[in-house]
Amino acid sequence: MSDVSGLPLIGAAALRARSAARVLRTLPTDTKDAALTAMAEALVERTEEILAANAADVDAARADGTPEAILDRLRLDPARVAGVADALRQLVALPDPVGDVVRGSRLANGLELKQVRVPLGVVGIVYEARPNVTVDAAGLCLKSGNAALLRGSASAFRTNTALIAVLTDAGEKAGLPAGFVELLPADRASVGELLSARGHVDVVIPRGGASLIQRVVRESRVPVIETGEGNCHVYVDASADPAIAEAVVLNSKTHRVSVCNSAETLLVHKDVPFLPRLLAALAGAGVTLHGDDTARSAHDAVVPATDEDWATEYLSMDMAVRIVDDLPQALDHIARWSTGHTEAIVADSARAIADFTDGVDAAAVLVNASTRFTDGGEFGFGAEIGISTQKLHARGPLGLPELTSTTYVVTGSGHTR
Repeated sequence: MSDVSGLPLIGAAALRARSAARVLRTLPTDTKDAALTAMAEALVERTEEILAANAADVDAARADGTPEAILDRLRLDPARVAGVADALRQLVALPDPVGDVVRGSRLANGLELKQVRVPLGVVGIVYEARPNVTVDAAGLCLKSGNAALLRGSASAFRTNTALIAVLTDAGEKAGLPAGFVELLPADRASVGELLSARGHVDVVIPRGGASLIQRVVRESRVPVIETGEGNCHVYVDASADPAIAEAVVLNSKTHRVSVCNSAETLLVHKDVPFLPRLLAALAGAGVTLHGDDTARSAHDAVVPATDEDWATEYLSMDMAVRIVDDLPQALDHIARWSTGHTEAIVADSARAIADFTDGVDAAAVLVNASTRFTDGGEFGFGAEIGISTQKLHARGPLGLPELTSTTYVVTGSGHTR
């Protein structure tokens, strides 16, 4: 399909991406890995150029009154640039999913059947604020043999433009086709065109807040892999070790509050004897606690909670706290308020752990570990585009295998039916 008359903003980019995708699906792993290495080196070499563009974005966002938590998601520094470069290098070390045989058999009639992983084709990604996603998405799509159409936020447009310039220069010098990654205009109309580009774009992945994800799911004529909000919970069981509970809860909440795997609600069994200590540790770390009556009686810093608090993905130094009678009540609370992203339990009881992991419906369940580990890089998948909270095609971190589909290859010797 070549008619892009209905796509005045993204049409040329979509055609380049479609042409590039035909080349990318056939590239050997060595070529893709060499390009990823070259791109990583170029990011480090051109850090000053990237940071200059990023500083302009951060200054403009601050002038617009952007909250500090969002500024943190936007801001780059030399260490963060080095980190996104390292994420590309980690992809080099990972197996190439393209060509993997998912299953195979010899049929009774002698036909050889293989289900083989193949690229999706052209992947459109709509995301907000965080410019590291630009590099992660480009690298993941390249390694999995896909062309990428990236639509980042207006607040990061200067940074994203600089990053794409670095990646395309290095990638094309390493033998990649023009159009292997394209940055789309950062306006609302370009999102609409991307969502209507059925036949040019094979799948769209939204990564961002609830309003963005809901718009993509509601309006897209292109298949969507949905990433979700992170209203994540940590449940502290009566059997929990106090030191482990404090470490896990503090890290889950305070390590980086602006991300989707930051814990937003703390559920504590009524028989936990160290509740005042736990709440004091959170308050001492600067967390504003929104709690029920029992939590408020345990620490003076706790303010009253409402149903809105149980439903809120704060993305800030705020946390809701509820004291529950038992594990089933904790599971009931999670079932009502969770977004299905990440749920964690701190416990020594094997029965409590088993009941929790069996009873929670989420993309990831953590046992005696911080919710902050729900991440493609932390899982050993390299970078990831987002965390899928849906149940079709892919769930959890969207890494390399999740960016492929499959083809059945059937081989005979003159077979007819």
